[in-house]
Amino acid sequence: MTSQKYRSNFVPGTTRWALRKAQWQALGLSDADMEKPKIAVVNTSSELSSCFSHLDGVAVQVKAAIRAAGGVPFEVRTAAPSDFITSAGKQGRYILPSRDLIVNDIEVQVEGAQLDGMVCLASCDKTTPGQMMAAARLNIPTIVVICGYQASGQYKGEHVDIEDVFEKVGMHVTGQLSFEDLDGMCKRAVRSPGVCAGLGTANSMHIVCEALGLTLPGASPVLANSPAMVEQARAAGARIVEMVEAGLTPRSILTPGAFRNAVRVALALSTSINVLRHLQGVAEEAGTDVDLYDLFDRLGREVPLLATVKPNGPHRTEELEAAGGTLATIKRLAPMIEQDCLTVSGKTWSAILDAYEAPSPSILHTLDDPVSTKPSLVILKGSLAPEGSILKLGNAGEKAERFRGKAMVFHSQEEAIAALADGKITAGTVACLRGMGPIGGPGVALASSFVAAVEGAGFNGKVAVVTDGQLSGLNRGVAVGQVCPEAAAGGPLALVQDGDDIEIDIPGRQINLLVDEREMAARQARAVPILGATEQGWLNIYSKTVKPLARGAVLIPIHPR
Repeated sequence: MTSQKYRSNFVPGTTRWALRKAQWQALGLSDADMEKPKIAVVNTSSELSSCFSHLDGVAVQVKAAIRAAGGVPFEVRTAAPSDFITSAGKQGRYILPSRDLIVNDIEVQVEGAQLDGMVCLASCDKTTPGQMMAAARLNIPTIVVICGYQASGQYKGEHVDIEDVFEKVGMHVTGQLSFEDLDGMCKRAVRSPGVCAGLGTANSMHIVCEALGLTLPGASPVLANSPAMVEQARAAGARIVEMVEAGLTPRSILTPGAFRNAVRVALALSTSINVLRHLQGVAEEAGTDVDLYDLFDRLGREVPLLATVKPNGPHRTEELEAAGGTLATIKRLAPMIEQDCLTVSGKTWSAILDAYEAPSPSILHTLDDPVSTKPSLVILKGSLAPEGSILKLGNAGEKAERFRGKAMVFHSQEEAIAALADGKITAGTVACLRGMGPIGGPGVALASSFVAAVEGAGFNGKVAVVTDGQLSGLNRGVAVGQVCPEAAAGGPLALVQDGDDIEIDIPGRQINLLVDEREMAARQARAVPILGATEQGWLNIYSKTVKPLARGAVLIPIHPR
């Protein structure tokens, strides 16, 4: 007779029990297996991108560890979006909506099957937040396994990675780099599976996932397929069975203090601006009452910058890993960290940090001797972004404190890149890319390649970019993203005209359209609404159900404030 110790076990003799036993017996499960905890191994393996090409091997390690610990693993697959591959269609509009597709895909497979726990294999930008959001929604024992960053290479005697390729396109567009050199860099930039080597959104989400407590301590960043990554995968497989037995669930970990800790780590390392909306999405799914815009604004005034990892400075992710990564950063931040917060290890940060000694020497600075006391990321509000926008400063000393220039309006990054190539964008331009948010995109169209092209063209600090679209975690320069409200929702960005004066005041945390109220009222009266999707399909559904970026761009908040 089958016990009902786990939710995956049904009452013997019932229809659900009989059909499940018949199906699983055909897969090779024994009567003894039916008694064990059933664990989903959530895999985003795909042949479309090197980000995911090693995950089948990681799944093998995790499943073996689950079996050895007394559980039964079931590998399930979800969508596998890669920013550099899946962005080809619809001007990148599939990228952010794919995150929520993953959340719902996991819900259907894991909740529908009533499995007892999950191990999620985290890789590219949207898989990690999607898995975290699903963990928060389902609230069953979950561990995220960080599956690592890719090895990079050399071209003509100099280091080259995918970030360099991303930016050098701008130099090629403006005639400063030959096609042969760009092609040569492409051939040598990526030397192994894994996510982008820089501190872009993927590595940033791996880091904040650990800071939240959803990975085993010491998990990030890590080189893909390295012994350290394999060891973490095996440890997660063993630990998830213990978590099921103990009933340790994500919402007991995802407290307000955990989110504050994650923000502190994000600020100390100057991670991608995209962690803000993804962390808000996790909080919305968990029902945790936190405002990430407020947290980044408030804590950004307190938390110093402790390291400058590409694209913020000279150091590489390999050096951050060698320095102890996220765990060592938390150790450096210990006086600021809320150490009573729990992690999937079953231990609090207090117990973890007491037993941990960070490597030395280290690229990580200390609280007493930081890289900078200025914030690495600021929230800007004002007449152009009444509900907020985000500017990543990185190494805070590299940007001027104010930027004022003339607006030039674009409705896609392709249009903006063409203007850059034609020499129409000059120093002092504020390029405004609008109608690209969750509703107007629909699905948050990409502006990141244009920002990279501006950098590659030598306009860093000389041209500003303001958009309601999506930036990359690799972007630098004066790039203001996630302008809220978006233009399609009636935000002021919809009313900007070519030649308008725009001022970005970093110390004052302001971004203002310098047009008088009477003129703005007249423009509002003449404004034509920006329409979302009209075609059938996922983007149409997304545009009609998505919430603002300030609410994490989740589809339907399950705990609206």
